[in-house]
Amino acid sequence: MTALKLGTIAVDPPVVLAPMAGVTNIAFRRLCRTYGAGLYVSEMITARALVEGNAKTLGMAAFGDDEPVRSVQLCSVDPEVMGTAVRRLVTEIGVDHIDLNFGCPAAKVTRQGAGAALPVHRALFRSIVGAAVGAAGTVPVTVKLRIGVDDAHATFIESGRIAEDVGVAALTLHARTAEQLYSGSARWAAIAELKAAVTSIPVLGNGDLWEAADALAMLAATGCDGVVVGRGCLGRPWLFRDLADAFNGRPVQTPPSLGEITGMMITHAELLCQAFGQDLGVRQFRKHSGWYLTGFPVGSAIRRSLAQASTLAELHALLDQLDPTLSFPREAMRMARGHTNGPRPVHLPSGWLDTVDDPTPPEGGDVLVSGG
Repeated sequence: MTALKLGTIAVDPPVVLAPMAGVTNIAFRRLCRTYGAGLYVSEMITARALVEGNAKTLGMAAFGDDEPVRSVQLCSVDPEVMGTAVRRLVTEIGVDHIDLNFGCPAAKVTRQGAGAALPVHRALFRSIVGAAVGAAGTVPVTVKLRIGVDDAHATFIESGRIAEDVGVAALTLHARTAEQLYSGSARWAAIAELKAAVTSIPVLGNGDLWEAADALAMLAATGCDGVVVGRGCLGRPWLFRDLADAFNGRPVQTPPSLGEITGMMITHAELLCQAFGQDLGVRQFRKHSGWYLTGFPVGSAIRRSLAQASTLAELHALLDQLDPTLSFPREAMRMARGHTNGPRPVHLPSGWLDTVDDPTPPEGGDVLVSGG
């Protein structure tokens, strides 16, 4: 398969790490890159927070010297703020790729009219995407969408065509509505619909990619140009190795043993500590421990202790108690990690669905909150 092209950036294999709040920081991106090539995107940051110089947001927009492509995801409800933020990312931070988030279903985001709520306001959506593309210059801008707010308000085809028209480099569709959140099955048929409707730029598929075979199946079923992997790689950074093998026609390797996985866990925790200091680094690692051990018969006591660990020494001591010879449980391959909630009514600004042609940014919509 030919490499995915985003402007001048070649993504080979055509695999993208989905931005995930509290997960896709510099440490996790570095760990995943050791297993395979692809495009590794930062956590979502808000344009307003970046423009205002919010310290947390600037930290989230930091990249390692070893990152071959500096890729960041940005969220905004205001064209002017979006344009200013993009110019800052390009000229001051030196990013190579910008992804615009119009897919986040989190209540704190959609109730501001942002994320998955925004494409309903098509004129505002066009203005925001156009502002980003115009400010980015030669840096490619991509757009991530959901099917719509709910089944009664599907927007992905119209939004995809608008984004194509104003010059984005590619589209990603998470094939669920915002109302679904992460429940039920991703509707891959919607990815095929978008691919048929948008013909001049790549379309990437996202949703229910748990194994490398799923990625090949998605491409075969939808004709999409690449895949975006989210929850499937939580606790399984080696999924990017499997994807590289599958896309290159090689047999997928045997999943790692528990001993190999505990080695990954220590590496991940150490990378977090290097980036954030031991106290915050170990606390950030706690949630990952459960994902790494999904399906393994290690006992609830160890799991609780790992979720309360505060030092690298504690992590080492606890992981040393596990049987390194245990094989990866086959049934764990498709066990959901991360978000599983939904469906749930979408929180929207008052009257949001009654003013779809209003180009005015929602008042108070650009908040100083990143990582949504």
